Amino acid sequence: MRHSGRNACFFRYYNSMTLQYDEIDQTLISLLSENARLPVATLARRLNLARTTVKARLERLENNGTIAGYALRLGSAAQQRLRATALISIEPRTSAEVLSRLKSLPAVETVHTASGRFDLIVQIAAHTTEELDETLDRIGEAKGVKSSESLIHLSTKFDRRR
Repeated sequence: MRHSGRNACFFRYYNSMTLQYDEIDQTLISLLSENARLPVATLARRLNLARTTVKARLERLENNGTIAGYALRLGSAAQQRLRATALISIEPRTSAEVLSRLKSLPAVETVHTASGRFDLIVQIAAHTTEELDETLDRIGEAKGVKSSESLIHLSTKFDRRR
């Protein structure tokens, strides 16, 4: 069905907001997942499309939130070696204070809220055992922390983010 005038703008807008992907979008996303630094010209060649078409598709995928950004993934030589997870129980109504303290610790990478026995799941990455120990001590002594348990990661069997 072909639309013209003001209706065409509406249908183009509506279709871009429904987040439906065709095979070309999926292939484009797959190529970028493998190497986000591929030039538009290379993407266009691999997709057998014009550069302007690929650029328009990229802009649409960025604008609708499918592509949130292009990030650097460090290789194993540059990654921090020691990783740990801290499971934290906090006192009622102290989450803002505890989160503020966790944000101030450079080795703390992420903090997730959780259901169950623990309130927070904290991901930590440290260069040395001393830095890891110091970070865990600071977490444990933070005002509002009722208890904590730490799990040191020994090895990574697989990581879907890479």
